[in-house]
Amino acid sequence: MPKSFLKQVIDMAHQHNVYVSTGDWAEHLIRKGPSAFKDYVEECKQMGFDTIELNVTSLEVPEDTLLRYVRLIKGGGLKAKPQFAVKFNKSDIPIGGDRAFGAYVPPPPRSTELVEDVDLLIRRAERCLEAGADMIMIDADDLCKHADSVRADVIAKVIGRLGLEKTMFDASNARASEWFVRQYGPKVNLFVDHSQVMDLECLRGCNLGKNHNSVLGSSYFLF
Repeated sequence: MPKSFLKQVIDMAHQHNVYVSTGDWAEHLIRKGPSAFKDYVEECKQMGFDTIELNVTSLEVPEDTLLRYVRLIKGGGLKAKPQFAVKFNKSDIPIGGDRAFGAYVPPPPRSTELVEDVDLLIRRAERCLEAGADMIMIDADDLCKHADSVRADVIAKVIGRLGLEKTMFDASNARASEWFVRQYGPKVNLFVDHSQVMDLECLRGCNLGKNHNSVLGSSYFLF
C-alpha cells in the first residue's frame, strides 16, 4: 500500500474523530536491530497514527525491553497499547525458589508449551501502565473467543485489577460483544472487526435488561 494512500485514509479517519492504531507489525521490526523500533515509532508519528499496538506474545522480548518500547512510544508522542494473552510460553514464567541475591540464573531452554497464568498477565500489564501505556488489550483466545464459553471469572479479575477504563477486550464475534455490554455497560472497551462496528454501537445505545432478546434480532446470529 502506498504511503500516500495510507496517509489519506488516516487523515479521513481523523476528520471523523476516529483514532487510528497500528496492528501486529512492531514485532517484524525487532529483527532489524535495536534502532529499527525507534525509527518505526517516528515513521508512525509522521504518518499520523495515534496508537502503536505491541503484541506481547509475538514480540517475545524480555519485560524490560517491552517497557522500554512503551517508553519509546510515549516519548514519541503516541499512545501505547500492549496486547496480552492469558497463556504464556512456559519458559517465560518466572521460576521461584531460594537463591542468593544477585546470583546468575541461566535462562531456561525455549519451550513450545503454553501455560495459563492470569496473575502474570496482570502483573506485566500493571508494569506497562506504570511505564506509561494508555490501554491494555486482552486477546480473545482462551478467554472470550466463543460466547458460550466466556471466562467470566478471569475477565472480572483483570478488570478488577487494571480497571475498566484501561482495559480493552478482543471481542471476536457479536455474541461476545453483547455479553461484555450486558455485564460491564456501554463504556466497556472492545476491539471488533470493522463489519461489527455499527452493531456494537447499537448495543451500546440500548438498555439491555436481564431477560431481553438480542436487540439485533435472532436472525442476526444465524450467519
